[in-house]
Amino acid sequence: MECTVRTMRQGEVAIAIEWAAREGWNPGLHDAACFHAADPGGFLLAEYGDEPVGCISAVSYAGRFGFVGLYIVRPEWRGRGIGLRLWTEGMKRLSGQVIGLDGVPAQQDNYRRSGFALAWNNARFAGPAGSAAPAPASQIVPLRSVDLAMLCADDGRVFPAPREAFLRCWRSMPGATGLAWVADGELAGWGLIRRCREGHKIGPLVADAPEIASALYAALSASVPAGDTVYLDVPLPNAAAVALAQAHRLRIVFETARMYAGSPPACDLQRVYGITSLELG
Repeated sequence: MECTVRTMRQGEVAIAIEWAAREGWNPGLHDAACFHAADPGGFLLAEYGDEPVGCISAVSYAGRFGFVGLYIVRPEWRGRGIGLRLWTEGMKRLSGQVIGLDGVPAQQDNYRRSGFALAWNNARFAGPAGSAAPAPASQIVPLRSVDLAMLCADDGRVFPAPREAFLRCWRSMPGATGLAWVADGELAGWGLIRRCREGHKIGPLVADAPEIASALYAALSASVPAGDTVYLDVPLPNAAAVALAQAHRLRIVFETARMYAGSPPACDLQRVYGITSLELG
């Protein structure tokens, strides 16, 4: 019997999310639908017969930027070449595009051999949610109230390709709270907090200035039960983002390496205080 690799159906993306949870990656409770919306053909499943044994996401944004994640082979099926088969199929799907990934530092050498180069390191910070709501700021409004075209335009400053379908789903995710900072009709910051297998995760968190990022973080954190764990994936080159995490009593729990195959895309990293998702960029 041979291993086969095929495109996941929409409902099967939940399999990859479940495996990610078992690996300790703490995905969001409702990530699957929005991940699939980003690129319905971007999730691959390896099978032996009818048994799912591994997966990889190879999501293409507008056919010019790809991102690899959810690269998992079930432990009892490792050592049989399944991972290599998945990797090969994923790379084939993204051929000709700049490709990014967030991988654990221990795997950097393996990714280098596949043509990836280190761009920067990220750290996942974790800590307790705020115990009191911050003073209300008139500039903070629900993210859903922001015109989608305006949101997508701002996202284009921090993400290298359009992802309208993903953002439309992400900001409407069940049980999530999205907030934006709008002043004089201009979008100057935005973020979203969502329920995960453990605690809540903020991502993205984007802002024009540290004080805007801090106000949004405080408001998002205050929207969940006090003392619950909040996670934030921070690009370490943004010193203001690291300072924000530390100011809110968060500590590093693990790090990842952002790597690219191809020329690193333009990204205003100083506006990124929290990455949207380590799986999709």
